[in-house]
Amino acid sequence: MKTLVELVPLCPDEQFTDQYTANGHSPSLTLRQFLLSAPALSTKPLDAQTLDTPMSHLRVTPVGAQPDQPLFRPPEVRFALSGVPPVGSALQPSKAAENDGAQTHRPAVPEEPVTVGRPTSLTEAEAVKLAYWKEIKSVASFLQTPVSGKNTGLSVLVRSDKLVVEHLYREMARQANLEAVVLEVGDQKDEGFMPQSLRQRELARLKELIKTLKLGHVLVVPHLDLLAGAADSNLTAEAREIVELLYDSSDRLILAFADRSLEIPEVLASRFAVRILISGLPRMVTYPDGTEKSLGEAMVTVDEAAGFKDFEAEGLYKNVAGLNPVRFRHAMAYAVKELAGPEPKPAEQLYRAIRGFKAQTSANFEVPDVGFEQIGGYEDVKEMMQRALNLMVGSVGLKNEKLRRELVPRGFIFHGPPGTGKTLFAKAIANRLNATIQIVSGPEVTDMYVGESERKVRELFAEARRNAPAVLVFDEFDAIATQRSGGPDGGSRAGNALVAQILTEMDGFRPDVPVLVIGTTNRLDIIDEALLRPSRFQAIKIDLPGRTARRAIAAVHSRHFDVEVSPALLDVVSDATQGLNGDEIRSIFRDACVGLYCENPPLAADARRLGTLVGRLRHGIESRAAESAARKTTGNRGARQSMEAPQNNARISLTPGNSTSSFIESKTAAAPHE
Repeated sequence: MKTLVELVPLCPDEQFTDQYTANGHSPSLTLRQFLLSAPALSTKPLDAQTLDTPMSHLRVTPVGAQPDQPLFRPPEVRFALSGVPPVGSALQPSKAAENDGAQTHRPAVPEEPVTVGRPTSLTEAEAVKLAYWKEIKSVASFLQTPVSGKNTGLSVLVRSDKLVVEHLYREMARQANLEAVVLEVGDQKDEGFMPQSLRQRELARLKELIKTLKLGHVLVVPHLDLLAGAADSNLTAEAREIVELLYDSSDRLILAFADRSLEIPEVLASRFAVRILISGLPRMVTYPDGTEKSLGEAMVTVDEAAGFKDFEAEGLYKNVAGLNPVRFRHAMAYAVKELAGPEPKPAEQLYRAIRGFKAQTSANFEVPDVGFEQIGGYEDVKEMMQRALNLMVGSVGLKNEKLRRELVPRGFIFHGPPGTGKTLFAKAIANRLNATIQIVSGPEVTDMYVGESERKVRELFAEARRNAPAVLVFDEFDAIATQRSGGPDGGSRAGNALVAQILTEMDGFRPDVPVLVIGTTNRLDIIDEALLRPSRFQAIKIDLPGRTARRAIAAVHSRHFDVEVSPALLDVVSDATQGLNGDEIRSIFRDACVGLYCENPPLAADARRLGTLVGRLRHGIESRAAESAARKTTGNRGARQSMEAPQNNARISLTPGNSTSSFIESKTAAAPHE
C-alpha cells in the first residue's frame, strides 16, 4: 500500500503538475529529489525515511492551504525558493479580509531563488532584503494580522536611511501578508487662489487613507520626519494635527519611517508600539532559509569578485560597514568601473576606490595620506596608539571576538600645548585604519538657536557611521564639551544639552561599525568629567617634544622640504630648538626651503642660515610673550614702551659672536664629522 503524502505547492500549480506528471511514478526518483524541482510544504511532518522513498511507492496529492492548518518544511531539503520557514517548523497561514469577506492566501513566499555561492547579479531591492532580512522578519512579525480575524498587529516606527525605505516597506508588508497602502501625493495640477504646500496635501491625503483603511491593510508613511519633524517644545501646526490624528486612530495599523539624523517629536514617536533602528551593513548576511554567509560572499557578484586578486570578505567589511545596502552597491559599481581592465587588480585597490567613493559622496570627509612615519618622535604615544589600533583592526590574537569588541576604544582626547601635532596624530590614525576622516572645529557646531547644536552633532555622527570606517575629529573640543553646570542661565542649559548629546552618540555606537572619535584641546581641565570616563574617551597627553623627539621632527621635515642637513647639524638644531613645538620646528625648514629654492641668489641651508631662522623664530615668540605680559600689567600704552628693550636684546643676540647662528656654527664645528 502506497504512503499518502499531502503537499501544498510553493511553486505555480502548472509547474508542480508538470513535474508530478513526468516523475510521479519514477522508481529511481525519491521524494527528496522531487521536492528540489517542485518545492512544497507538507501537511504533516516528514521523516528522512519518507523523503528517501521512491516516488513510485508514494501517493502524492497536492492540496490547498487551509486556515489554521500548520504546514511543515521537509527536513534537510534546500528549496529553490526563499522565504520558507526553518527546518521542522510549522507555518501558520495568514488570513486577510477584504470588504466584507475573508480570503485565504497561500503562504507568502518570495519567488526569487536563494543564491548558492556568489550571486550572478544583484538588484538594490535584493541587496536590501539580504542585508536586513532579520529586521524585515522582525517588523513583519509585529505587523502580522492574526488569523483570528482581528487586526491586533502593532504599529512600527523604523529609523533608517532614506535610500532603503521603499525596498523595506514593500518586503515588510509582503512578509506580513499585508497590503501596503502608501502615503503618496502627486503634483498639484490646479493651484487655485491659495495653493497648498506639499505638507498640507500629504496631511489631507493621510486623513483620507486612515478613514478608508481596511482589515489586511497597513498604512505606510515613508517620510514621517519630513511630515511632522520638530522638537516637542516647538511643534508646528501640521505636527500637532498629525499627532492628534494618529492618536485618534490608534486602532489603525501603521508602518512609518524616519531618518535617524532628523528629529521627530517624542509624543509622536510614542504612538508606535515598536521602534526599530536599521542602519549599516551586517558582518554576516542571513538568507531566508536560515543559512548565513559573510557580506563579501553574499552581496558581491561573481564578476565583481573575479576582478580582484586576494579578495577577502573581512577586508571588504571594514571598508563598507557604515554604508546602507543601496549605497554599498553603488560603491561596488563605482569601484569596478574605475578599476576595469583585462587583469585582476589587487584587493587593496578595491578598498581604496571604495574609500574614495565615500569621500566623494560626502562634502566633509577626506581620505588622509599622513602616516606615523611622517611624525617625528613621540615613540611612547605611537606605541600606545598602535596597541589600540591593533584591537580595532582585529590583528590581536584574541579568540573571543566579543571580548575584542569590548576592548576597542571609542575615542581619544589629545591634549597638550598648541602645535604639538594633535591633529596630525588623528590623520595618521585614520590612515592606519584605512578610514575616512572629518575634522570639525568645535565652535562650528555651536548655534544660537535652541536644539540646532544637538542636531549638528547627530548629523556628524550619522555621517561618520555612513562613511565608516571613519575618524571624526573635534578640534578645540573644549568649545563644545565644557563641564556641565547647574546654573539657571540659558547658556549653561544649552551647553549641558550639547554635552548630553555627545554622550548619547558615544554610548549608541555599534561595535561592528568602526568609527573612532578624537577630540583635541589645550584645556583638558575644563572638559566634562563624564566624557573623560575610560569607556568613552581616553586622554592622551601630547606635550612639547624632548630632545630626541625634536631631532626626529627636524629629520622628518628636512627630508620633506628637501633640505640636506648633516647628522651633526641635526643634533645641534635639536639643542637650539628647546622649548619649541613641532610646528615651529617645521617652519624653520620650510623657510630654509624657500631660501634655498626660491631666492636669487640661493641661500644655502647651512648652520648660519638655520641659526638665523631659529633666532628669528625665538625673537617673534619672545616679542609676543612680552607684549602679552605688558598688556596684562600696564595696558596697551605701557606695552609699547616695554617692547623696546626686548627688541634691542633680540637684535644683539643675532650679531656675530653672540647669535643663534654662531652658536649653531660653533657647535657644528666642534662636533665630529660623519
